[in-house]
Amino acid sequence: MTAEMRHTADEVKHLRACINDLISLVTLPAIWTGGEPSDIVGTLLDVVLRVLRLDFAYARVRESIYGTQIEMFRAAGSRDVTTRPEEIGDAFSGWLADEPHKWPSRVPNPIGSGDVCVVPLRLGLQDEIGVIVAGSQRPDFPDETERLLLRVAANQAAIGLQEARLLSEQKRVARELDQRVAQRTRELATANEELRRTIDAIAQAIVVLGPDGRTLDANAFFLDYTGLSLEEVKADDSRVRRFHPDDVTRVQEERRQALLRGEPFELEQRSRRKDGQYRWFLIRYNPVRDNDGNIIRWYATGTDIDDRKRVEERVQSENLALREEVDRSSMFEEIVGSSEPLRRVLAQVAKVAPTDSTVLILGETGTGKELIARAIHKRSNRSTRAFIRVNCAAIPPSLIASELFGHEKGAFTGALQRRVGRFEAADGGTIFLDEIGELPLETQSALLRVLQERELERVGSSQSIAVDVRVLAASNRNLKLAVAAGTFRQDLFYRLNVFPIQIPALRERAADISLLVEYLIDRYARRAAKKIRTIEGKTMKLLKAYDWPGNIRELQNVIERAVILCETDTFTVDEAWLKRELSPASTREDVQGESLRRLDRDREKEMIEAALAGSRGRISGPFGAAARLGIPRQTLESRIASLGINRYRFKSL
Repeated sequence: MTAEMRHTADEVKHLRACINDLISLVTLPAIWTGGEPSDIVGTLLDVVLRVLRLDFAYARVRESIYGTQIEMFRAAGSRDVTTRPEEIGDAFSGWLADEPHKWPSRVPNPIGSGDVCVVPLRLGLQDEIGVIVAGSQRPDFPDETERLLLRVAANQAAIGLQEARLLSEQKRVARELDQRVAQRTRELATANEELRRTIDAIAQAIVVLGPDGRTLDANAFFLDYTGLSLEEVKADDSRVRRFHPDDVTRVQEERRQALLRGEPFELEQRSRRKDGQYRWFLIRYNPVRDNDGNIIRWYATGTDIDDRKRVEERVQSENLALREEVDRSSMFEEIVGSSEPLRRVLAQVAKVAPTDSTVLILGETGTGKELIARAIHKRSNRSTRAFIRVNCAAIPPSLIASELFGHEKGAFTGALQRRVGRFEAADGGTIFLDEIGELPLETQSALLRVLQERELERVGSSQSIAVDVRVLAASNRNLKLAVAAGTFRQDLFYRLNVFPIQIPALRERAADISLLVEYLIDRYARRAAKKIRTIEGKTMKLLKAYDWPGNIRELQNVIERAVILCETDTFTVDEAWLKRELSPASTREDVQGESLRRLDRDREKEMIEAALAGSRGRISGPFGAAARLGIPRQTLESRIASLGINRYRFKSL
């Protein structure tokens, strides 16, 4: 073979080697697919070292835009190189920091003696990926083919590393996203669990509703309160079972309209507790919307306002009672007098007022029993609460229980709605039962229970209601005689007679008449816009001499009438007014009373029963049996008790 042929064969062989080397470099990205940057750099250095027959190859690559720096070093053959990649990098860092055109072609050999030819290869624009340094001791390194191979290697390395970086970023982002999702899932699970525990722990009924108002869920408090399971609560007829019958129609209609409006709203309704008792609740509805503004849930929270409703009802009753008191004309704005009998009464008032003891106030009609009751209340610890007055004689027997204890809707004909009784209205305060001797026996039994148990039942209800009321009672009757006659319960009398106060009649406190007359003249003169400066001496003597069977109320009427008729600044009273009320009545009482006492018991009993029948069992008043017989009421009551007459049997006649 000629030299020319051998040269051609060598060139062909070299070309084939170059092609094989180029193929090796071009196929590197396929090998690197899915690989880590450190694996890519290591493989690249091994291939470049072999293909270009280098003495060494060094690489400095940033793993990712947020990661750490990778430094690697490879040496040819079996050289035992102990120099670390960082030390090689430090040796090259001085000139690698310069611009590429300033990079030297020969540098001191970092792993041996002498100099070596080096070719730095920049990866990426502005070296953002990294740099590779190829070194060889051959003086002709690199030739054109080697430069081509180095550029191909650099391009392939940049592509592979860029893809690796992108893949690494994708993996990192995916890991962070997975971590965030997992963390958020844990947080939501924890939040849901805490919300469930919080909802269940809150002493408030909470119900979750769908957009159409159907029940989806309820907290433990609600289920425990109603005694129903969640499935029972979800049932269509649940509200009918849970709500008060009087509220069902109203609540359903108001709720339907409010749900259609889609705005927060609230309702007041009575909900049935598992023990059968109904309590008032304030239900607040709040919608939850999605990102498009559509309602996806309603949250309904129920707050027990039963105590508040009771207070409101009591306040309404107190206001009603107050208006009644304001409208009622009464002289008893203050206690007037300084006589010894009155001072004894006031001393008793001062002692008993701070206690919660039941007080029985006794005295003739018109002596001021209500005034004493008010004085006890004003000096008690209950003075800031209601003072409720009930005249037991002024209320029909069929309605007295409803008036005192209240009634439920439909309890009797005409009971169109529930009504709070006077005892509930006086809760926390004082109730004054005037003319208590007129109470029917069946009502006396209910009153006894209130005094003993401090609880009552409304008419038409079996639910007990606790009340805290101080009871002050008054009577112008002899209750001991009523007990003996069987018209007043003995046990109730002893319950009421804890602290008796006997109010003296006006004739027993004659020393107070002057003060009372002056006080009443001033009061009625101011009302009539008159100025009365003096009292006629004869008039004052006449007023003091009269025995006032009607007590202070009668004195009040006489003074008011005289002020109206008075035309001068001197007060006078027509003597005929008192004589007309004094002489005939007293004479008739004395004469007829004496003749009545002379009759035998049978005839006396017949006359009394006839008078009771004519008055339908009523004793006092202008049409009472006492007036028919012409004797004092107290005398008649004594004779009724003595003869064993049951006057209540005449009430139905």
